Amino acid sequence: MHLKIHLDTDLGGDIDDLCALAMLLRWPGDLHLTGITTVAEAKGRRAGYVRYALGLEGKSTIPVASGADVSQGYYRYGELEFPSEQRYWPKPIPPSPNPAEDAIELLKESIDQGATIVGIGPFTNLYLLDLQYPGILKHANLFLMGGYIYPIRAGFPQWENNMDWNVQVDGKSARYVFENSNPTLIPLTVTVETALRRAYLDDLHRAGALGQLIARQAQAFAIDEQNESKYGNSCAGLPKDIINWQHDPLACAISLGWNEGVEITEIPLKFEEVDGWLHEKIDAAGKPTRVVTKIDGSKFSDFWIKTICQI
Repeated sequence: MHLKIHLDTDLGGDIDDLCALAMLLRWPGDLHLTGITTVAEAKGRRAGYVRYALGLEGKSTIPVASGADVSQGYYRYGELEFPSEQRYWPKPIPPSPNPAEDAIELLKESIDQGATIVGIGPFTNLYLLDLQYPGILKHANLFLMGGYIYPIRAGFPQWENNMDWNVQVDGKSARYVFENSNPTLIPLTVTVETALRRAYLDDLHRAGALGQLIARQAQAFAIDEQNESKYGNSCAGLPKDIINWQHDPLACAISLGWNEGVEITEIPLKFEEVDGWLHEKIDAAGKPTRVVTKIDGSKFSDFWIKTICQI
């Protein structure tokens, strides 16, 4: 089966975006990436990182366009921090700026080709797409990493709604997209059950240049975030050697049909802003929305490393 995917990503911050892109590039089967757009941009910096990662796999012909920029005022924060380029990347990466409208056109082209759209960053580009082409989102096959509907299960970090970065950093766009599309949501409350583990590092170092880049970033991220000591030792559901969560790779895999231990439920949701934060509330009169309500985190984590290492 020929699968088409368009990835809308904020790659360059949390390292799970790179883990997601790498998984798509090494997906077992006939997968065609119709385009990659970046969001929450900083003058093309994220697009530059995407182009570099594609080059490592010999995939430089995949269309890339930088989209909504932080300077345009869509985001909760006026400036977004990036990890140290010197530590996370093997050399300085030139930015790849372009007019933000190019990202909107690339998204439209992908939808016209019948591609599944996977949003693993803030939803600003999707909001702008629907403003430019009213109603286009309703007809798109859309998967979104984000949402906070049911509580996080015991044994995992008991984060609150404000930790849902993709939704909360641009709540206006998120609410618009939720209300004007028919997405499948892969909420933070289930993605938190996945793990990028220190045990994977040796295999990643042997998995070509892209695997080595993930390993490099994982080692730096482990030092910066200290998730092993913060969560590995206190959350019974997580492995003790957790470096990060695989929020975005999980969303991408589910969009491609990976379903081991996955349950998707249609839930009526109402979207409300309360004290500056967007809430997705179950309401009988709400919009029927497909929501991933259960996963097997350890099975997915194993699937991810096997896909990257092509085992």
